[in-house]
Formats: sequence, C-alpha cells, structure tokens
Amino acid sequence: MADLRQLDNTYHYIMETFVKTGHAPHYTEIAKEFGRTPEEGKHLLHELMGTGMAMWLHPGTDLIASFAPFNNVPTHYRVTIDGQQKWFAQ
Repeated sequence: MADLRQLDNTYHYIMETFVKTGHAPHYTEIAKEFGRTPEEGKHLLHELMGTGMAMWLHPGTDLIASFAPFNNVPTHYRVTIDGQQKWFAQ
C-alpha cells in the first residue's frame, strides 16, 4: 500500500495535469512522474481511486473517467476559462 504522502502527490499530479491539458493522465504518465514502473503507476492509480473520493475509472479499464470536479469524457457541462474550453465537469 502506498503511503498517504504518495497518494496525496498522485492526486495533486492528476489534478495539475487536468488543469494544464484538459484531460487526465494515463497511469504510465503517473508512473513516469514518480520514477515508477508502469505497473506501480497503475497500482497507485487504483489505490487513489479506492479512497472513496468522487473519482472513478471507466468500467473494466485502467483509464480515469472522472476526477472531481473534472470529467475525462465529454459531458453537457463545459468549463471555459479565459476563452478556452478544454474541460468538462462531472
């Protein structure tokens, strides 16, 4: 099990990536950020998803579907900041 600091850092990285790019990182990107193997990145992602916060994976995959307040899948709730629309809300 990852320690709480690592889970916090993983959460922060995912949130930062969403803000910067408009979409969630893949678990291999998470792994690379923390100098881990892809399998360890996937494990970190699953541990974070298991915390009970408002986030989930696409069913049957290891891909982030939603990460409050963002949604990785287009929704009717578009978010526009400074004229840029690259985010969707839950």
